[in-house]
Amino acid sequence: MSEEILKLEPAKMWRYFHEITQVPRPSKKEEKIREYLVNFGKKYNLETIVDEIGNVLIRKEATPAMQGHKTVVLQSHMDMVCEKNSDIEFDFNTDAIQTYIEDGWVKAKGTTLGADDGIGIAASLAILDSDDIEHPPIEALFTMDEETGLTGAFGLSTDLLKGNILINLDSEDEGEIYIGCAGGRDTTAELELSYSKSKYDTSIRIDIKGLNGGHSGDDIQKGYGNANKLLNRVLYDFNKKYEFDLNIFHGGNLRNAIAREAYAILFINNDDFDSLVQCVNEYEITLKQEYHKTEPNLQLSIEKVEAENKVISKDNFKKITESIYACPHGVLAWSQDIDDFVETSTNLASVKLKNNRVIFTTSQRSSVGTALDDACNMVAANFSMIGAKVTHTDGYPGWSPNPNSEILEISKASYTSVFNIEPKVLAIHAGLECGLIGDKYPNMDMISIGPTVRGAHSPDERIDIKTAEMFWDYLIDILNKIPKA
Repeated sequence: MSEEILKLEPAKMWRYFHEITQVPRPSKKEEKIREYLVNFGKKYNLETIVDEIGNVLIRKEATPAMQGHKTVVLQSHMDMVCEKNSDIEFDFNTDAIQTYIEDGWVKAKGTTLGADDGIGIAASLAILDSDDIEHPPIEALFTMDEETGLTGAFGLSTDLLKGNILINLDSEDEGEIYIGCAGGRDTTAELELSYSKSKYDTSIRIDIKGLNGGHSGDDIQKGYGNANKLLNRVLYDFNKKYEFDLNIFHGGNLRNAIAREAYAILFINNDDFDSLVQCVNEYEITLKQEYHKTEPNLQLSIEKVEAENKVISKDNFKKITESIYACPHGVLAWSQDIDDFVETSTNLASVKLKNNRVIFTTSQRSSVGTALDDACNMVAANFSMIGAKVTHTDGYPGWSPNPNSEILEISKASYTSVFNIEPKVLAIHAGLECGLIGDKYPNMDMISIGPTVRGAHSPDERIDIKTAEMFWDYLIDILNKIPKA
């Protein structure tokens, strides 16, 4: 039952997290969570502002003992990634997340949990609601649409925030302090398709599922399979042995998630069905061997289905399969300055046939601006060669580490005093809003912290209960150590 989390400590943070899971909050549809936050501010008589773009800012004065100390901005984002397993009936626009506890983790039943960044919201609200925590002046900033466009951070005005220390609560590894992040850009390609009727009457569906998926920044170096690439590999090979026509190719979903599932519908000669079944079974064994450590739950299946007899041309099929095969995916370069840190990567996020077009959605990330340009050009060139129309988003900037950061020194000393070990100080190969906020507020001193979250952007998303309590104790201690202005 979802209410199990109400028994966890710290009780107030988990209570707010539970409440947040009951409020639908897809990206670009944050109306309900925004209303929830505004009502919270009114309930506790706190100054509450909704800016023109839709961000929410709630201010709380310092406790008496910390009057005159520097103001701290606690920053998290309102929206969540909405991903579910294909066999789950769930509407993210209306339904509450169903949480449960297993083996020391809080999880969700068949959907993303929304710990990214619901736990950050919950921690901020618990502090705003507190009457027994010493803290400096607080500005709790809740931004909109972080996951699909960083819209809230892009639209943040330069005069909304008064504080010059910001703690971003959107990291996913306890014991690590992040002081820099990658910049990123999306590249989309569209190709017009021509359709006709197949000469074959038997339609089949081939599925690949059970992959980990995950965050296209945090998880890109883990060697997970990309459903688009793997399914395309199957079709490419089958095309050498069998005659068939392609009706649908549908893989992946969100631009910032590694594709977990994909399927294709083919029209085939019925006499080939048994042979294709055998080939699919053999291919499943091959892929499981190749990905025996990173994708132990990989599944490849085939079945007969009913489908409209509408297939793309052989030329279209050749362009699609060859461009997917050639499209880079994964780590492109490792940092030359930070050990084991991804510098540049690209993600083939989704491939969809609809409205007489095939749409390829990809995202590129890099902590080096020129390398980001190179990665975008590489992907664009691949799809331009098949005659696709290629577009790029404006992207978002990276966040350059500040070696003289005051809040970094405070947070390092705090972690050591609370846990008697030193934290790791790192940059992250993901887009954090700190990059954009730093552009708006050049003098903002920033760090990013959080509890341990795994499987973000996938239905395997989960939060480690023990580290959530550590995150809370750590955050409170940092606030107690904020110096005078």
